[in-house]
Amino acid sequence: MDLCADQLLAHLPEAVAATDVAPPFRRAFGLLPFARRAGFNADRLLNRHLLLPRAVRRAARRADFVHVVDHSYAHLLHSAPQGRAGVYCHDLDAFRCLLEPAKEPRSRWFRWLARRALNGLKRAAVVFHSTAAVGERLRSLGLINPGRLVHAPYGVAPEFAPDGPDAELPLAPEPPYLLHVGSNIARKRLDVLLTVFAEYRRLGGHLRLVQVGGPWPPELAAHIARLGVAPLVTQVRDLTRSQLATLYRRAAAVLVTSEAEGFGLPVIEALACGTPVVASGLPTLREAGGGAAEYCPVGDVPAWLRGVRGALLDRDRGKRLAQAARFSWRAHARIIAEAYLGLPSGGRKPPVSRQ
Repeated sequence: MDLCADQLLAHLPEAVAATDVAPPFRRAFGLLPFARRAGFNADRLLNRHLLLPRAVRRAARRADFVHVVDHSYAHLLHSAPQGRAGVYCHDLDAFRCLLEPAKEPRSRWFRWLARRALNGLKRAAVVFHSTAAVGERLRSLGLINPGRLVHAPYGVAPEFAPDGPDAELPLAPEPPYLLHVGSNIARKRLDVLLTVFAEYRRLGGHLRLVQVGGPWPPELAAHIARLGVAPLVTQVRDLTRSQLATLYRRAAAVLVTSEAEGFGLPVIEALACGTPVVASGLPTLREAGGGAAEYCPVGDVPAWLRGVRGALLDRDRGKRLAQAARFSWRAHARIIAEAYLGLPSGGRKPPVSRQ
């Protein structure tokens, strides 16, 4: 995650010097007009599995530690010195085809790449995790020695504040509205989001829905058409953090309908802006929202309607701001730096490798 890399670099203690290892993406095969999609995938493999490991090997010669900010790039640990490299594990999605193959069948080559990343994760001298639930999952599966696990929660970027300056927004409807922030991958359960919204409108609700992510895949576009809510749903993407913060502040409530999450960054970002949150009752989302959010069972539409109604009546902004204040990027960076400096080969210059 670029956000984690940016915030880590910005908040590392002054005693720690860091170099960002993120070479520009090189295009070769994707420039071929007759193989655009296949060419782009080939370029991803070239950059991720050949060029980026080379850059990490070169940087590691000059550094005390290597830190990989995203577990889906854990294969880079094969290019880093044993005992002097770590990785941040945001969730276990990248390894689901190996851990739960019946739920996520994948091709042989995809499983091979996932296995290489998982083996890299296992090589790490330290594995950071976003929530206690993710750490417990790593322990229970026997993937990582518990002594190498370090809990380093996310923080809240300064743009996400209740009274920040508003940024100009593209295509956003007049506030207030219901808001969802997240990609369109299956575990986000946008089908539930849209069904809940359609039922809310059918029962007399007047708010519109804004979704940050997308674009809509065909099955969700068809679902929107069946529900008859297309004119009431606005989708935006490619926002700056300031624009996203503006959307949060203007929203009547933020909905997080996921069936699986490693943390749930929109929960704390929305709370930091003072906005009510209704989220799935997952352990990870409960860690993020604490007692400041409403929780509903995944896919239980009547429960979600009750949750939305409760959130729209919630006037306790102080409770939401207090919960968000528990999360700090400065604390996140300090935890990571101290974990590396506490290794037997303790030094002063961990380079940071991002996606």
